[in-house]
Amino acid sequence: MYHGGHHGWVEVITGVMFSGKSEEMIRRVRRAVIARKTVRVFKSHLDDRYRGIYRVTTHDGGEVEALPVNTSDEILRQVPDDTSVVAADEVQFLDDGIVEVATTLANRGVRVILAGTDLDFRGEPFGPMPTLMAVAEKVDKLHAICVVCGELASRNQRLVNGEPALYDSPTILVGGSESYEARCRACHAVPRVDRYQTHLL
Repeated sequence: MYHGGHHGWVEVITGVMFSGKSEEMIRRVRRAVIARKTVRVFKSHLDDRYRGIYRVTTHDGGEVEALPVNTSDEILRQVPDDTSVVAADEVQFLDDGIVEVATTLANRGVRVILAGTDLDFRGEPFGPMPTLMAVAEKVDKLHAICVVCGELASRNQRLVNGEPALYDSPTILVGGSESYEARCRACHAVPRVDRYQTHLL
């Protein structure tokens, strides 16, 4: 569907943590390299897990080199005119300008591959992801397995000392399996402060 001519487009790979988003993005990047496309890969500087900020790394060890960025417009400034594929990981951490950047690149004829978590730990839309999903030509929503019941997981369960994080906790907390679990809607818990205090009484 998206292989001919010089037409650009936007692909979004999204879903819960541990669902394979980065792995799928890396797979697409590697295929583009095999096809002798000029590729640039970026990631949010906030994600310094595993092998540091200069690589996109999966939970199981797959990786590809990437340039860390603080803002979305840094991506636009670092894409040479001859680039045919631009990929970015953890785009939920980027500012809303990533929507315009992705659209601008696609209008130039670039294939844009974006990976990011669509919902924050509260189960609410995360950063620019909803708008990116709306403007993209292709959206793939991946799922993990709920660690509690074994059903399809669609939520990110944040844990603090092994217990669900309170609703009013900061939205952004970069972490892996020590801080998050994949859970389904039914097993996902985000206690409010008043309920938590009542429980303690």
